[in-house]
Amino acid sequence: MRISSKKPTVIIIGRPNVGKSTLFNRLVGKRLALVDDQPGVTRDRRFGDAEIAGLEFQIVDTAGWEDEGAESLPGRMRKQTEVSLEGADAALFVFDSRLGLTPLDEEIARWLRSQKVPVVLVANKAEGRQGDAGIFESFSLGFGEPAAISAEHGEGIADLFDHLWPIIGAKAEEAGADEQDAFDEEDEEALLKGPLKLAIVGRPNAGKSTLINRMLGEDRLLTGPEAGITRDSIAIDWEWTDPKSGEAREIRLIDTAGMRKKAQVIDKLEKLSVADARRAVDFAEVVVLLLDATRGLEAQDLKIANLVLEEGRALMIAINKWDVAENASSLFNGIREALNEGLAQVRGLPLFAVSAKTGKGIDQMLTAAFELREAWSRRVPTAALNRWFDDALEANPPPAPKGKRIKLRYITQASTRPPRFVVFGTRLDMLPKSYERYLVNSIRDKLGFEAVPVRVVLKTPKNPYQKD
Repeated sequence: MRISSKKPTVIIIGRPNVGKSTLFNRLVGKRLALVDDQPGVTRDRRFGDAEIAGLEFQIVDTAGWEDEGAESLPGRMRKQTEVSLEGADAALFVFDSRLGLTPLDEEIARWLRSQKVPVVLVANKAEGRQGDAGIFESFSLGFGEPAAISAEHGEGIADLFDHLWPIIGAKAEEAGADEQDAFDEEDEEALLKGPLKLAIVGRPNAGKSTLINRMLGEDRLLTGPEAGITRDSIAIDWEWTDPKSGEAREIRLIDTAGMRKKAQVIDKLEKLSVADARRAVDFAEVVVLLLDATRGLEAQDLKIANLVLEEGRALMIAINKWDVAENASSLFNGIREALNEGLAQVRGLPLFAVSAKTGKGIDQMLTAAFELREAWSRRVPTAALNRWFDDALEANPPPAPKGKRIKLRYITQASTRPPRFVVFGTRLDMLPKSYERYLVNSIRDKLGFEAVPVRVVLKTPKNPYQKD
């Protein structure tokens, strides 16, 4: 089930290119939704926490309303917008006051009048007096006086507050204006109790959105045979029930745009989408790289995996479309061997066969994701770390290049998420890279960080008697 917000929910609705995503970004106070002059940029619903003068609510950006067949991509986008109105407390119906009303605006108005959700008419792009004619014309829609704003320049937001407060003010006050975050970012124990931030990445058309829809049990994200439908990185709060323990566990699912080879990404909008996907990786704790079983492991998949590991995120691999895979056993083993060879710095990454169509393997993958986050967040007790260090040096002493002895004195764990260790010693600039790899691999094998990116930093304490 979805985790519902106690705050009132406000939906932004309108035809393409009237400034819905710009208004969304303005209300949440940050650039979460992609914005471009090209119409139809937003395709999936995006949720954010909005505030106007202390009035706090959940705001939902939706795809532009288009008048096309139900089976077409714009038609499926419109269906997503219609579904978003269910359970909403208010709708912001946005139109372009400079262009005035269009037949599509009037169609949307007719549909909204048939719904039970209170509607606030929003005349966007009303800076100066350019939108006066469109504002006067909009009274014919039957929603009363519009809130005249400029989402781009931040004008008229106080007017929007005056329209929203009578509708959602009481519920917002009940929810509490100073609601605390779900957990303290500085408290490692609380981090493990908080929602698992799980990003799904991969090449276009690997089935990322379809997989998330299967997890949620609803058509929450727009899907279809067309590659590249997802553009924004969409975060969805969800509650998953562990089938073994029966425990309800919170997950923040992050769907991302498909990542193609850099040379193939020419379109400006796709570049924005890929950059947004990279930011989603930064935000995540565990990242699932989704492969297409009908295509196997490709060079681009390894590049995406390397990107995730370079960012220090815990990584797992899922092979989707397993229900149509040919020679399944040899395919699985072949991908495992290729991953071990192509990602030698992290051997033994968790690998799962899943099907977004049937739900196969999803629960096992999610169980492993929580275990992987725990390993990624683990701090090794000092005594155990020192014992490992002594054993590692005894089993394989550092070399002595040119007869000069390299001495490793002690080790400490500087941080977690990802685990980072600092080794202190002398002549560390002469330590071969092969020995550094030995230390990293031994940490993984002996201290429980098998599939986690581990950082080892070498430091030589400065001699206070040595002159610069």
